Amino acid sequence: MDAYDGGSGAPRGRNTSEEAETDAGAETQTPPEEDVLPGDVVPRPRTELPSTELPSTELPSTELPSTELPSSEPGSRAADDDGPGAEPAAAASAADPAAGPSATPASAPGLAAEPHHAEPHHAEPRTGVAALSPRYQIGAALALAVVAVAVCVHVGMVFLHVAPQNTVTKAHGRAIDEWVYPEFEQNWKLFAPNPLQQNIAVQVRAQVRTVDGGSRTTGWYDLSAQDGRAIDGNLLPSHTQQNELRRAWDFFTATHNNENRPVGVRGALSETYLRHIVVLRLERGGVAGDDGVVERIQIRSQTTNVTPPKWSTEKVSMSPVYRELSWWSVPTGETEGGAR
Repeated sequence: MDAYDGGSGAPRGRNTSEEAETDAGAETQTPPEEDVLPGDVVPRPRTELPSTELPSTELPSTELPSTELPSSEPGSRAADDDGPGAEPAAAASAADPAAGPSATPASAPGLAAEPHHAEPHHAEPRTGVAALSPRYQIGAALALAVVAVAVCVHVGMVFLHVAPQNTVTKAHGRAIDEWVYPEFEQNWKLFAPNPLQQNIAVQVRAQVRTVDGGSRTTGWYDLSAQDGRAIDGNLLPSHTQQNELRRAWDFFTATHNNENRPVGVRGALSETYLRHIVVLRLERGGVAGDDGVVERIQIRSQTTNVTPPKWSTEKVSMSPVYRELSWWSVPTGETEGGAR
């Protein structure tokens, strides 16, 4: 029957979209109104269903492709549909402070950088003399001044001693000698054309008074051999072990003749200096015993030639030569360690 037949109970007019959807079945959905193809004549109303929307098919677009990355925000599709004007709008929204937390300080060049707070500078603690109080600084300065003056005087005295004879040494020769001898004596034996080729050992024996009033004479003690044993194997030997006894004997031989008589005013000084050293060595060695006392000492030197090398044709005697001194009385103070 015709739909326009008035005899039927159907309503007059064209068939509505609802009836067409009933005939087609409830499973078919009508695409949205904006997605109708150009060939459709009659637009169909969109029926909203509780199910999710199907993705709409867009017509091919002649617009240039956008270089922006797709956004997951709800308004991203609308921004893509805006066309070429979308990029200026996006730039304006990025510059807007209300655009949200995605806006960074780099996208807003007008924002000022946060001020940098410098850490407080702590002064370094003072060290050395600067750390002392003013009173101690003055004391240290005075001590350094005294040391500097003493060094200058010593260098000047040694220079005048080794320098050729001049007006100053003629006027103050005795004062210079008293300053230099015997501890700071200078000589040039190391640079002599014919260096020493002998071993000289200083030996001593003593006459000891015992507790019962008797007297006994000890054997010869080789003091140079004792110094040699103390030096052997010692990386840092003391100055006294190396030079004290040797320099004392050199000082004695330089101020005495072959008959052991003093020459000049320094002869008596050299005897006293050598006697002090020998008596102290005997005391340290315990020669006198517990209650004995050293009354007199006798010193001698033993000179032995150094063996020449194998390639040398020099012939030397290897027999020792002795030089004995007379007996010297020992003052009471020296036996108790009082070297005056």
